[in-house]
Amino acid sequence: MKILITGGTGFIGRHLANRWAAQGHAVIVLSRQAQAPGAAGLHPQVRILAWDGVSAQGWGSELEGADAIVNLAGANIAGEGLLPTRWSAERKDLITRSRVAAGQAVVQAITAATVKPRVLLQASGIDYYAAQPSMELPPVNEDSPRGEGFLAEVCAQWEQATAPVEILGVRRVIMRTGVVLSDNGGALPRMALPFRFFAGGTLGNGQQPVSWIHLEDQLGAIEFLLAQEAAHGAFNLCAPHPLSNAAFMRELGRALHRPALLPAPALALKLALGEMSTLLLSGRRALPQRLLDMGYVFRYPTADTALAALYAP
Repeated sequence: MKILITGGTGFIGRHLANRWAAQGHAVIVLSRQAQAPGAAGLHPQVRILAWDGVSAQGWGSELEGADAIVNLAGANIAGEGLLPTRWSAERKDLITRSRVAAGQAVVQAITAATVKPRVLLQASGIDYYAAQPSMELPPVNEDSPRGEGFLAEVCAQWEQATAPVEILGVRRVIMRTGVVLSDNGGALPRMALPFRFFAGGTLGNGQQPVSWIHLEDQLGAIEFLLAQEAAHGAFNLCAPHPLSNAAFMRELGRALHRPALLPAPALALKLALGEMSTLLLSGRRALPQRLLDMGYVFRYPTADTALAALYAP
């Protein structure tokens, strides 16, 4: 297959590109920085094309006759450094604008293509749903309504940006992803760092849900949805057994052979991170109902097995 990936030098995109290139697919990654595949951590058979993030200029012709396009592009919600970045007005605008502009560019390219791709896999997040303060509330699934607030609005605009391709006859899958677990990128290294100094513990009161997914299942689920012609609309990409933050941190400490004894008070997180602290102090108890109904089998359905696999000696 010929597959284009926007945001293909990011955490998820890089792993997808390498996986598919190793399988023999023709993979094209769109990046704002033209560079050699090796410099971006990509398989040597992956092609990298420069793009401006806002138009189809320079790459739109590559979509002609492609099998699929995966739209992952967007500024990192938590920032690029080891420590989370506060949400200034400018940062929030960048987070939203980067996603909407990338989606509009994808629509522009698909509209212009004579032979259109069969499927668009569109990234989103479970922050689309209303925040839940504890595991005692009923879980959310793909039929649950949209929530309120900045993160829910970002997800809604991100999804809506590529909606016009459905009118063009392109199958569209929306991937609402939870916390992706990997020891080499994503949120987990940030979460694990305090434990390495014996300073790990719950965030806030620890009651907020954590809906997570092992990287192998994230990639496996995306591949599954790419292949399933009947798959369209929203899918929650998270494991079937979410935990409270307190329970998740205990499992993380166990996997790292460290105690989970030092909580980070909610007030301290709010003072340090401002509005961005909601990313840590609120959660969603999301279930992958449609993914399970279609027959996807999780390799790591529980957090203990997922974390043990990541931190095995």
